Amino acid sequence: MSDLGHVLVLAGGLSYEREVSLRSGRRVGEVLRAAGIPVEIRDTDASLVPTVLADPPDAAFVTLHGGSGEDGAIRSVLELLSVPYVGAGPDACRVAYDKPTAKAVVRSVGLRTPDSVTLPKETFHDLGASKVLSRIVERLGLPLFVKPSQGGSALGASVVRTAEELPSAMVGCFAYGDTALIERFVEGVEVAVSVLDLGEGPVALPPVEIVPDGGVYDYAARYTAGHTEFFAPARLSPEVAAACAEMAVTAHTALGLRDVSRTDLIVDSDGLPHFLEVNVAPGMTETSLLPMAVEAAGDDLGTVCRVLLEQAAARGTV
Repeated sequence: MSDLGHVLVLAGGLSYEREVSLRSGRRVGEVLRAAGIPVEIRDTDASLVPTVLADPPDAAFVTLHGGSGEDGAIRSVLELLSVPYVGAGPDACRVAYDKPTAKAVVRSVGLRTPDSVTLPKETFHDLGASKVLSRIVERLGLPLFVKPSQGGSALGASVVRTAEELPSAMVGCFAYGDTALIERFVEGVEVAVSVLDLGEGPVALPPVEIVPDGGVYDYAARYTAGHTEFFAPARLSPEVAAACAEMAVTAHTALGLRDVSRTDLIVDSDGLPHFLEVNVAPGMTETSLLPMAVEAAGDDLGTVCRVLLEQAAARGTV
């Protein structure tokens, strides 16, 4: 039996990923209730603070994606309210949420990550878009991958295979954020490695291989059943799988993360993994990667969520 008498699951928010967050929250609520834990699912609106003050939960599970859910803001509020929560603290979230900063941190500890350029929208316009983009192609080559420097669910992200496609990719990117991250695109096998710390240090779960039917793991491929084929565990040699696991745990540790994270990688034709980004609030929907990895490891998602909450409650807001 668990000592958890009142658990709060935060879902929704006002980011572009609201609908996905609501689905994640419902899933976490379902598996926790099945595990015998009383759950309250709440959005992050003006009623949240007075409700929490009136009836403080034992711990909170944050399933907010994008925006304040992953940039540390909501976690800062939870700490102000003395509510323990699952996951990384505000400072680590701010670093991990900004993709160029996260890349710099993992590169500093020796991880392989694609060469890239970070370009704010103002600079893109002020210096002359065509001249800047021409130079990017000269430096990084083709193909490229363009994505917002913050956010997830592949919103605003696209593959660029010709120089003529780059301007429209930048416009699409800037629709979801003010800064673009333009990376050298690495052809290979897309893999996600979730990391859990259930009290004995961070451990990588089996890698999940992602094979979208259109070749690109975009928003529709992520959240529409049947649009992507998943292999859990991934079809990798033991040596490559071990390298992916090591990269994910190293990234988790270097970025100061806690409890749970998911690292997205590309394994190139030589079997070398490349770090792409890390997620501090991994999706928990029916098509999300962390639940697949938990199942592939032979674990129960409800039990994992319960243990994470119990750890958070015991830890408090430290």
